[in-house]
Amino acid sequence: MTNDALRASIAATRRRWLVTGAAGFIGSHLVEALLGLGQEVVSLDSFATGYRTNLEEVHRAVGEDAWRRHRFIEGDIVDPAICRQACQGVDIVLHQAALGSVPRSIEDPLRTHAANATGFIAMLVAARDAGVRRFVYAASSSTYGDDPSLPKVEDVIGRPLSPYAATKYLNELYADVFASCYGLESIGLRYFNVFGARQDPEGAYAAVIPRWVRAMVRGERVSIYGDGDTSRDFCYIANAVQANLRAAITADPAALNQVYNVAVGDRTTLSELHSVLVELLRERLPELRLAAPSYEAFRPGDVRHSQADIGKARRLLGYVPTHDLRAGLGEALAWYIARFAPRASAEVQGAA
Repeated sequence: MTNDALRASIAATRRRWLVTGAAGFIGSHLVEALLGLGQEVVSLDSFATGYRTNLEEVHRAVGEDAWRRHRFIEGDIVDPAICRQACQGVDIVLHQAALGSVPRSIEDPLRTHAANATGFIAMLVAARDAGVRRFVYAASSSTYGDDPSLPKVEDVIGRPLSPYAATKYLNELYADVFASCYGLESIGLRYFNVFGARQDPEGAYAAVIPRWVRAMVRGERVSIYGDGDTSRDFCYIANAVQANLRAAITADPAALNQVYNVAVGDRTTLSELHSVLVELLRERLPELRLAAPSYEAFRPGDVRHSQADIGKARRLLGYVPTHDLRAGLGEALAWYIARFAPRASAEVQGAA
């Protein structure tokens, strides 16, 4: 099924969807996509890491008529009553709510476990009791842990290297148990370094791309942890949205109760990423002065190399990424520049 056919299929039948973590980066893009396809959407967020401005941006993007099909619940997934309220009358759950970041989980494992483990099973129970047809959840490439093999295939994992990784692996175990014990259809999506508009650049736990772009457009030096040869499979947000939609409506029994890599199937070192960002930013902001990066110590818990085998998702879900790193950055940079650049640079971008 092509992406156009996928969207047409979803638009042809109105369903009620629950998106948890809806004010976050990935969640807000899912809300926007679903409302744009004529769906009814319930969204849930506690604003622990999400932002009201993300939902306001979705509101502007979809328009007032589509926004009327949206209902927002402010609450925490660790509260079973909130989960039950959110799941009432819902056909499909897209569960994105979590407390991300490997470093944060090392610093605060109890809080990470509460959100990612206790909150996850609370959502599973609520979805089971509400008769939800499909439960699609955000898994993580961190599950591969210390397994050195590349590319990563779903059935071969190592030992988790952080509390965050342990909780995300626990999600997969619980989803499998709920499928076998209660018949709850689920699909886990192991995201690999998703990036795009609305991704938070703030704080020590921010993702590398928005954090670096913000520093670079302000003329600040970026920090690379390690020697620069650490590599990642960077995945643009449009690919993650596509994978969620395909997982949500697949009718193939063989595709259910599985986990899938969601990535491009490529590998980019941090030094290469920096070079690409320098090139693309200079095209858009030729007056920008870009400092050479500084190199700092490796961070504990970080995986050295990461690259996905996306063959399983391609075969069973029909997933084919539409954007590689450069194409994704080409779309995302305008958003980053508009929000992070000093006024003079933003005006140059607008006139280009």
